[in-house]
Amino acid sequence: MATMTTLRSILTAGGLALALLATPVAAQQGDDNLAPQSDVAPTDGAQADPSGQNPTAEAPTEQQLLNALQGGQISGRVSIPDSKAAVLEQPEGRDYQSFHEGWLPWIGAIAIIGMVLALAAFYFSRGRIMIEDSPEVGRKLLRFSFFERLNHWMTATAFILLAITGLNYVFGKRLLFPLIGPDAFSTWSYWAKYVHNFVSWAFMVGLVFMIIVWIKDNLPSRTDIRWIREFGGFVGDKHPPAHRFNAGQKMIFWSVTLGGLALSISGLLMLFPFSVLNIEGMQIAQYVHATVGMVLIAIIIAHIYIGSLGMEGAYDAMGNGKVDLAWARAHHSLWVEEEQAKTAKGPQPIPQTHPAE
Repeated sequence: MATMTTLRSILTAGGLALALLATPVAAQQGDDNLAPQSDVAPTDGAQADPSGQNPTAEAPTEQQLLNALQGGQISGRVSIPDSKAAVLEQPEGRDYQSFHEGWLPWIGAIAIIGMVLALAAFYFSRGRIMIEDSPEVGRKLLRFSFFERLNHWMTATAFILLAITGLNYVFGKRLLFPLIGPDAFSTWSYWAKYVHNFVSWAFMVGLVFMIIVWIKDNLPSRTDIRWIREFGGFVGDKHPPAHRFNAGQKMIFWSVTLGGLALSISGLLMLFPFSVLNIEGMQIAQYVHATVGMVLIAIIIAHIYIGSLGMEGAYDAMGNGKVDLAWARAHHSLWVEEEQAKTAKGPQPIPQTHPAE
């Protein structure tokens, strides 16, 4: 009898213990039945989201992203004030990368190397254009004032620095990086960026003064047609008449003026990014700045050649401001007549002597 009583006590205690253990499990199962169920079970090794949903269940595939790019940009949601940070992908970015890595180096190489080769061929076939022997050789005529020369050299120096640092942006990693290594190239590119940004202001100031001072002498005239028709005297021995600037110099002026303005405007837009333009506009500014820069570098190479090696006496105009009267009469005969008509102090024509009959 006592044994049966003891057995009942043991069974009762065991049942109570099992009931206490099963209660939390049942409660958890009840809560799970009330919570929303995710359609996709967590993948192996992935932790379940506290909300009970899989955050990657509806993530787009790579192919879906590529298909979406065909119709426009892909944007997300951001909580910061800069809404541009929401742009994840945009097709214009791939177009610009293709331009920068593919087309732009070819444009630059063809324009610059092509110009150098053309000038070399001209030099070896035509030679240097010399001052013709004349009684007026040695007599000087003021061509450019001190301010004109100062502004010219400031603008020219700034452009050369801008050209070197700008070309590094396109050709640096292709040509310079293999020669000097990553550390030196990184340091050079770091400082080149600052030189490009700050020297650009000197170029823009010089460009404005150049336009103000020289635009009146660079307006097209009828004499330009004859100069172009006769190839400016580069072919043959005769030089067509010209005013202070001939048609070729006017082409240089307007190339620098229009190209410089395009570089200045696009450069300012890049110096202050997204202040006016969105991402597409910034990429267009890059297209304009890079392409115009390459073309203008090639044009300035031709200008440097003509003003130094290509023509005797041309450098003196920007060197000390005075040119040989014989040179001026050969290349700018109409300008010489205008200057001599302004003042009797200027070098006058050598009187022609006729043999006595």
